[in-house]
Amino acid sequence: MPSPTGSASGDASKDSAAKPARRSKVRQFLLPVGVVVLIAAVIALAYWWVVGRFMQSTDDAYLQADSVTIAPKISGYVTDVYVGDNVAVKAGDPLVRLDNRQYQAALNQAQATVDARQADILRAQAGIQQQRAAIEQAKAQQLAAQISSRHADDEVRRYGPLATTGAESGDQLSVLVSNRDQARATLAADTAAVDQAQAKIADLTAQIAQARAQLEAAQASAQQSRLDLQDTVVRSTLAGRVGDRTVRVGQYAQPGTRMMTVVPVQSVYLTANFKETQIGQMRAGQHASVHVDALPDADLHGVVDSFAPGTGSQFALLPPENATGNFTKIVQRVPVRIRVDTDDQARKLLVPGLSVTVDVDTRSAHDDSQHAPADNHHG
Repeated sequence: MPSPTGSASGDASKDSAAKPARRSKVRQFLLPVGVVVLIAAVIALAYWWVVGRFMQSTDDAYLQADSVTIAPKISGYVTDVYVGDNVAVKAGDPLVRLDNRQYQAALNQAQATVDARQADILRAQAGIQQQRAAIEQAKAQQLAAQISSRHADDEVRRYGPLATTGAESGDQLSVLVSNRDQARATLAADTAAVDQAQAKIADLTAQIAQARAQLEAAQASAQQSRLDLQDTVVRSTLAGRVGDRTVRVGQYAQPGTRMMTVVPVQSVYLTANFKETQIGQMRAGQHASVHVDALPDADLHGVVDSFAPGTGSQFALLPPENATGNFTKIVQRVPVRIRVDTDDQARKLLVPGLSVTVDVDTRSAHDDSQHAPADNHHG
């Protein structure tokens, strides 16, 4: 039977031999892991140096669309609602109809006024034609009176010397003088009749001008009535989808009453509110990666379109007044509009208001800033 002392010394020797073996195995495991970690760190550092440091990211971004509020131009009771909630419409599609009876009556009355003014013009034009005939008749009578007057004058001149010598009686000369005076009076009357007939032409011409002015006013009134009648049918001004529909049949609508909203979902865009410290290297045309919270598996792309002309606080209802009271500097944000480039299938799922995370690649601006001094020196 072995002694306890010999057994203890044998175990110690075995433990001392096993420790170097375990250390060797740990080193063999840690060495590849360290190499992998080092390579990953180098790759991550290289990616950050080449790409990551130029990426500007924000989650203060939302999809938007230039929605249009649908409202009537005239007042009236709603008789028909042609669309339901969330349906797609095209530009020009009828949405709501108002009661058009009073507007139809107003159009009929305005059209009757137009017809009356046109009849006034035709009557005045016919009067001018008739008056021209009367002028010709008056001129003919004037000509006949002139002939009679000259004949009467000749008679008096011929018989005057004879009556003086006694060759003709004085009574005959008196009759001739009377005839001459009557002929002159008739000529004067006929001349006045010609002048009066010609003056009547000017009066009728003025009546026509007045009737034309009244016709234009009546036509303008009829056009307004026609527009009012057309406006009883409220149509969509753009293509999109109906939202926020509040109109109902039987409702009395006033001009400007909000009935519904048409959202052009096919033209949705992104507004990202970047910090003022992030936009120094941003330029229109730079590429952006768009991640919509509602579509976690979809990677969308966009292009920087434009920048707001001021920070968001400048367009607030109550802009800050930093010249009063205590001042605390706050990092401002600038709205940046980004055009979303995607296919029609994904665009159907994008609606205004969705939250988005966006990353803008600003490497192009950095490259331009590096080449600019060289180009200027070369020039």
